[in-house]
Amino acid sequence: MDVTTTDGAPLPLDDAARAVAKALFLRPEPLCPECRGRVLGRLGHGFTNPERARLAAQALGLEPPLPLDPPDRCEVCAGAFSRIPKWVERCLNSAEGWEWSSFRCGSRFDPERLAREEALWVDVGSAWGESLRAAFNRELGKAISAATGKRGDVDPPDLVFLADVPVGLASITVSPIFFYGRYRKLDRTLPQTRWPCRSCRGKGCSRCGGTGKMYAESVEEVVGGPLLALSGGSSHAFHGMGREDIDARMLGRGRPFVLEVSRPKRRGLPMEEALRAISEKGVGRVEVQDLRPCEGSEVERVKAARPEKTYRVVIAPAFPEAKLNEVRTVVENHPLEQRTPTRVAHRRADLRRLRTVKSVRFVASDAESSTLEVRAEAGTYIKEFVEGDGGRTQPNLAALLGTPLKVRALDVLEVHDGPEVA
Repeated sequence: MDVTTTDGAPLPLDDAARAVAKALFLRPEPLCPECRGRVLGRLGHGFTNPERARLAAQALGLEPPLPLDPPDRCEVCAGAFSRIPKWVERCLNSAEGWEWSSFRCGSRFDPERLAREEALWVDVGSAWGESLRAAFNRELGKAISAATGKRGDVDPPDLVFLADVPVGLASITVSPIFFYGRYRKLDRTLPQTRWPCRSCRGKGCSRCGGTGKMYAESVEEVVGGPLLALSGGSSHAFHGMGREDIDARMLGRGRPFVLEVSRPKRRGLPMEEALRAISEKGVGRVEVQDLRPCEGSEVERVKAARPEKTYRVVIAPAFPEAKLNEVRTVVENHPLEQRTPTRVAHRRADLRRLRTVKSVRFVASDAESSTLEVRAEAGTYIKEFVEGDGGRTQPNLAALLGTPLKVRALDVLEVHDGPEVA
C-alpha cells in the first residue's frame, strides 16, 4: 500500500515496511518526528523524514497521526534537529572573516547516541535507516544555503563546517586554493623550492645565518610570497612538473607548476595584481606567465607528468661537430643506463635507471667550449650524460669522444608538455 503527501508523491509501504513502521510506533522511548522518520529514511524519494513518519502513522491508522514527543526528550538526537537555526548561527560566526562561496557540513555526535540509533534499527528490523549524522548534515546544509544563498554539498568546497553537537561548538576547515602557471628561472643561484639548512634542519644556526635555509630565496618563495600576501593564507606549497638543477636556468615557455595556498582568507584574487607583485619580487630572476586559478586535481596531473625536455649544454673543452656526428648514432634513441649521480648520492638511493636521449644537435663552438642542444626523456641526468660521472652513466659523451668533458652551463630550453610543442 502506498500513501501520498499533499502533492501526490507516493511513499511505498509494502508489508515489510508496514511491519517496521508498526514496530517503530510501539516503541516506548520518546522519539522526535525526524528520528522516527529516519528509521524509514531511505524509503521513497522527495520526502522529509517527518513526512515519512506522518505518512507511516497515517497508513497504520494511528490517532493522532504521530506521537508528539518533545524534541529535546528524543532518545536519539536529544533535540539536535530542533536547534538547527542555532547551529546555522554558530557556523556562520565561525566563518566570519573568511571569503567563501561553497561549503559542506559535517558533525560529531556522542557515540552512545549513534549506538542507540543502530540498536533501534535492529530492533524494528529496518533496512531503510538513514544515519543521524547524514540527516543532520543535510538539514544543516539546507538551512545554511537558505540563510546565505551559497552552494552546499559541493566537492571540493571552500569551507567545511563541523558541528560538535555534544560540545555545542562549530568550527571550520578551510580548503586551500591553487594556481597554475609556468615559471622561467633566470638566476643560476636560485633553487626551485625552499631548501632547509642541512645543519639545523630549518631551525636557524650559524651556518645559515639564522635563516634556516641553504639559499636565501627560491622560485617557490618568489611566486608564493605575493599570492600568500594577497590571499591572507597561512602557508604555501610548490608543485613543479619536475625541477632543474640550482645552477641551471629554465627558459623557453617555462616549467609548469601549481602553487597551493593553505587557509586563505580571500579566494578570488586579481590575477593581474598577483602577476605584477610576482614580477616585482622576481625581477631579473623569475618570470611567471599563464597564471590562473585551478583545481586541486591539477597538482596530481603536474606531478605525474613526465614530458621530454630540450637542454642547451655548454661543454669544455671545445670539440668539432664532425667528431660529435661520429658518435651520435650510439646515443640517440638507445638505452642510457644511469646510476644515481655522485653529486646527489647523499640524499637519494643508489639506483640504476634506463633513460633515452632523443637527439643531440651541435649548435656552436668557440676556442674554449662547444654548445649542444639535447632532447631527452624525463629524468635524464644531462650533466652525467656528458661527463660520465666516473662511469656511472653509460654510454657518455666524454668516453665516446675520448676526452674528459665538463659542463660549464646548462639551460632547460623547453618542457615538452603539450602537443603544440614540436
